[in-house]
Amino acid sequence: MNAKGVLPRRSRNSLPFTGPVVFFGVLPRAVILGFSAILVLNHLWAGGSGLNVIVVVNQASTNSLQLGNDYCEQRGVPPQNVLRLTNWTGGSINWSPAEFQNDLQQPLLALVASRGLTNQAQFVLLSMDIPYRVTDGVNENSTTAALFYGFKTNGEPVEGIPSCSLPDNTSNSYAYSELPFDRAAPNTACTNSFLAMMLTDVDLAHAETTLARALAAEGSGPTQAVYLAKTTDEARSSRFVLFDNAVFENRVVGDYAVQRISGDSMDFTNLFGLQAGLDIYSLNANTFVPGALGDSLTSFAGYILDPTAQTTALAFLEAGASGSYGTIVEPCSYTQKFPDPVDYFYQTRGFSLAEAYYQSVLNPFQGIFVGEPLAAPFARPGTAAWLALTDGAVLSHEVVLTPDFAAAATNLPLAQVDLFVDGTFYQTMTNLLPAPGNVLSVVLNGNNINYPVPATNTLAAVAAGLAGALNAESSLTHVQAFPEGDRVELQSLDVFVPGSNVTVSAGASAGSAPALTTGLNAARSTFLDTIATGYHVATFYNTPQPGDWLAVTFTKTNGTTVDLAVTNTVAGATIGDLAQSLFDEIQTNAALRSADGVNASDFYDADPGEAAAEFYVYANTSGWPAAQLLTDWSSSSNLIIAPAGLSPLSDNVSDLRPRNHLYVTSGLNSLAVNFPWDTTRRADGYHQLTAVAYEGSSVATQTRITRNVVVNNTGLTAALASDPADNHATLAQSLQFTITANETNISKIELFGTGGSLGMVPSRATAVFTVSAAYLGLGLHPFYAIVTDHLGNQYRTPTVSYRLVAPIPLALSGGGTFSWPVIAGLNYELQFTTNLAAGFATLVALTASNSPAQWPIGTTNAAGFYRVKLDE
Repeated sequence: MNAKGVLPRRSRNSLPFTGPVVFFGVLPRAVILGFSAILVLNHLWAGGSGLNVIVVVNQASTNSLQLGNDYCEQRGVPPQNVLRLTNWTGGSINWSPAEFQNDLQQPLLALVASRGLTNQAQFVLLSMDIPYRVTDGVNENSTTAALFYGFKTNGEPVEGIPSCSLPDNTSNSYAYSELPFDRAAPNTACTNSFLAMMLTDVDLAHAETTLARALAAEGSGPTQAVYLAKTTDEARSSRFVLFDNAVFENRVVGDYAVQRISGDSMDFTNLFGLQAGLDIYSLNANTFVPGALGDSLTSFAGYILDPTAQTTALAFLEAGASGSYGTIVEPCSYTQKFPDPVDYFYQTRGFSLAEAYYQSVLNPFQGIFVGEPLAAPFARPGTAAWLALTDGAVLSHEVVLTPDFAAAATNLPLAQVDLFVDGTFYQTMTNLLPAPGNVLSVVLNGNNINYPVPATNTLAAVAAGLAGALNAESSLTHVQAFPEGDRVELQSLDVFVPGSNVTVSAGASAGSAPALTTGLNAARSTFLDTIATGYHVATFYNTPQPGDWLAVTFTKTNGTTVDLAVTNTVAGATIGDLAQSLFDEIQTNAALRSADGVNASDFYDADPGEAAAEFYVYANTSGWPAAQLLTDWSSSSNLIIAPAGLSPLSDNVSDLRPRNHLYVTSGLNSLAVNFPWDTTRRADGYHQLTAVAYEGSSVATQTRITRNVVVNNTGLTAALASDPADNHATLAQSLQFTITANETNISKIELFGTGGSLGMVPSRATAVFTVSAAYLGLGLHPFYAIVTDHLGNQYRTPTVSYRLVAPIPLALSGGGTFSWPVIAGLNYELQFTTNLAAGFATLVALTASNSPAQWPIGTTNAAGFYRVKLDE
């Protein structure tokens, strides 16, 4: 790493058997038949759920299929939200911009448009074995970044390295926005923008473990530590200047888990987060608790499947983190290309992992986001009930839907409710914006400021307007306000007034509006003092000649002064040599060792050709008052010091001022909906209605409730029969579906499953579809059909679900004993039939205690068909 950046270091199968006995592999663990089994409905997520995710699988990879299917099941992703890459066979590392566009981006955009997902698709989950780098040979972007805001080209190269640049169009306007993603998508994206993450690892087992741990984070509210580590690798620790802000933000809201530490040891356990700066290190298998974020600032952490000596982002996932990040090409050490530790504050607020991560990277074009995007351990969903609507209700014509929601807390009101039908957005049922005329009131240091909500009433606009009103009175309050999305950050301007003496209260009233739908809350009743230490950065330029000198005068807060100076006495000295001498003088001066003194740190000497050096001067005591010590730098005329003249130790002044937060919300704590729904606009038959209420803040945590109903407006019906009849299948089988309409004037019959349409038969009252289980991949798959008659009437059949599993090898010994491998504690049945059409009967049921399981055929030596079933 140099002054500009980091320099590169130049399935299991069945066993065959011949004989009179025919046997099959294991049967699935669970089957759902009846109403639409599309969504997992006992999970609630912040700012996004399975409804908002597009899962992309590589059809050529069985691992990609299985992982994607498992993700859909666990996160409740509707089957129409799955995109199959059917043409890509080029590996998991690189593809060209044209290949990326043709094989992924364009099919993804087409899917979103054609399936009516524009109003809900915000996240993309790339299910392993999909290339993670887009490269044209000169410019290299990650696939996740290219999906986020398009493929970006390099700017002017630095030191001959094309990727060492920071083009303006790579800036991410979503960063630091503290807004819902659908209201703050990056302004440099040319097409739809997605919060894309890749769930991957060196093998399927590791990726499945990451998914399982992310699911375990739900509702956990972790209290474990987050470490922001400043290592001895100075170049890779460049993020240390961001640490104090992240610590401060979390402490304001009562979270004291985020901590600064120093050192190179990564011997940690049970962390909720870790940011480091090392190229090679090792992490314990249990370094992280579920939901954690962790990454290291280094060149090649994004070389997740490339050969590299550096430790990659996958090490964080394998150590238990739910998300990580690394660059896929030499980035140089621009902190803008790496996550800001404020992402832990965003997580604390309740944002999902992907939202928090993308908001923390200002220029992500060269960085790959890996992990599970929806993990949100701090989300606080409300509760819900659906009045007068039970599962199985038969609905006709227009009905009134009456979901009823309650907020999790009084400062987390519910603002908007959307209706999803069969997993697809249908319509917003209600939306309570801040009401124009509501009055927000803030009392700062005894000064009352009122702000009427204007007609431009988004949360961000209200927060910005409120901040302006507060700043107009700053001469009285001695407080400055900074709008951050729906939040207003308050900083005290009184150096010598402790934060505990700066008081604030906040609230809202209806004002001239007919109802109060705007809320305002303060994080604390008094401001919080910083734990940060003030510093000043001195930079020295040019090549010294004999006789050139550098000097500094320190004026302590008690008025005493300390004068230091160094003079160059030799030819050939560099500015780094002379600056090091002054650095050493500061460190060894006894008069500066007291609590009101200073110390020097973080010395950096640029490459000789740049003739520049710098170091930091820190106050010996934390807090804003101690940072009022003054520095006065001077030099001989041949040398330059920046900045020159008197300066306090307050380059980080925003981290030194006492701080507080105000939060603007909208909505009500109890939100009852009465929504007229015209059932004639939907197909007759079986449907799933999901009402989603959103927290009235930028976090927009979802609270959901679902009902399965039957619509009955026409005489059209249809039956769906499936084979195998017991809805169990292995990958070696084919699934057969027979759909029979009750009328003959049928225009088409279409079968749907994971990934959308699986086939269509025109102009027949009965249609038979055969689906390859291997095409679908291991996992749970729902199937349903839609029948359309010549008048345009439609009928949607019940959903039948198959769990497709790999066969368990079933062996028959010469002694007449069946054996098969088992997992201890699970239940197995050995089943038998002489006629496949007649179904199977259970011969024996057992709970496995060891492997393999064994069972003798007995004296009958019955010839027929045998199989093993694995039960729930």
